[in-house]
Amino acid sequence: MAAAAATSSSQLLVSGCTSRSAVLLSPSLLRIRRRGLLCQSHSTSVGRGAAVQCSAVETTAPATETKKKNSYEIQTLTGWLLKQEQSGTIDAELTIVLSSISMACKQIASLVQRAGISNLTGVQGAVNVQGEDQKKLDVISNEVFTNCLKSSGRTGIIASEEEDVPVAVEESYSGNYIVVFDPLDGSSNIDAAVSTGSIFGIYAPDDECLVDLSDDSNLDSVQQKCVVSVCQPGSNLLAAGYCMYSSSVIFVLTVGTGVYVFTLDPMYGEFVLTQEELKIPRAGKIYAFNEGNYQMWDDKLKAYMDSLKDPGTSGKPYSARYIGSLVGDFHRTLLYGGIYGYPRDKKSKNGKLRLLYECAPMSFIVEQAGGKGSDGHQRILDIKPTEIHQRVPLFIGSTEEVEKLEKFLA
Repeated sequence: MAAAAATSSSQLLVSGCTSRSAVLLSPSLLRIRRRGLLCQSHSTSVGRGAAVQCSAVETTAPATETKKKNSYEIQTLTGWLLKQEQSGTIDAELTIVLSSISMACKQIASLVQRAGISNLTGVQGAVNVQGEDQKKLDVISNEVFTNCLKSSGRTGIIASEEEDVPVAVEESYSGNYIVVFDPLDGSSNIDAAVSTGSIFGIYAPDDECLVDLSDDSNLDSVQQKCVVSVCQPGSNLLAAGYCMYSSSVIFVLTVGTGVYVFTLDPMYGEFVLTQEELKIPRAGKIYAFNEGNYQMWDDKLKAYMDSLKDPGTSGKPYSARYIGSLVGDFHRTLLYGGIYGYPRDKKSKNGKLRLLYECAPMSFIVEQAGGKGSDGHQRILDIKPTEIHQRVPLFIGSTEEVEKLEKFLA
């Protein structure tokens, strides 16, 4: 009976140390590791009570444990912007401007998806300042973008592809930021339901060229001040991004601290963070050029293009991928590496893409991702626009690929 009681007592004590069910003691030494406790039991002789001693020991569990991400935990664009504001990366004013842009992109995404149903395909009947036929959605998208930016109360000047001159926001709604944008890039693809997108860049105001809407100011002087204030090099950009309307609605953004990708979740109606600090591969085997213009290129560019098609020792030439939408082609290049190019030719002496609201924002994004943007001879972000709708050649993508092209064109 005494032995049974001793055994029962030992079992109870061990159970208390381990927080587990009772463990039967053997006559020999018993060691149990549980929650950092070492329990020892010694039996001196048969029939005598067993003494149990517990002491802290080093556990076998790893020192640090990886925190598992909750499958229901999501980071929205709004939440991400607030975190950037709290960390001091951006201020509250810029947060509001970026939020208004995301709202404009949601509206345009809905319009694009319903373009065929709502009879929004086809040409509007007007021609923009570049001499291009305006699509119905070009005009509507421009109004959506402009209205969202004006209503934010934080935008002072707006420059758009669809506007002849920059627009100074009314004083009652005016803010300080300068926003440049292409409201619907690749709109010629709308009728075929091919990828399109919106591109934007945000500048701080030029203190020497702030717009003064006093009573004695005439429209021409205001416009002139707008032009001077807007025409800044891309290196002055505070933020840039694009929204791609395709099988998914993708919002890509940089505020100068890396590139972040958000995807519109139709369930919540919110942009959700899907990729952090995106990096473009340093090299790639994909090129995106409109080779229909090959015969109008200069000999140096032709030689470069011929080199891409040469299998060489690897036996694998570059692959050609060309959508005809800057946003679509650029997004693929950003993910997989390679190069996108829209060079000058005999017909378009300065190229076709606009420096201020297409080439500069995209170059800012690609540099934040570790890539490069060039006009074939110099960095895009170093070029200061001399006019709002200035065109430049653009070669953008993986650093090694752009540098290879620059050697051919040197």
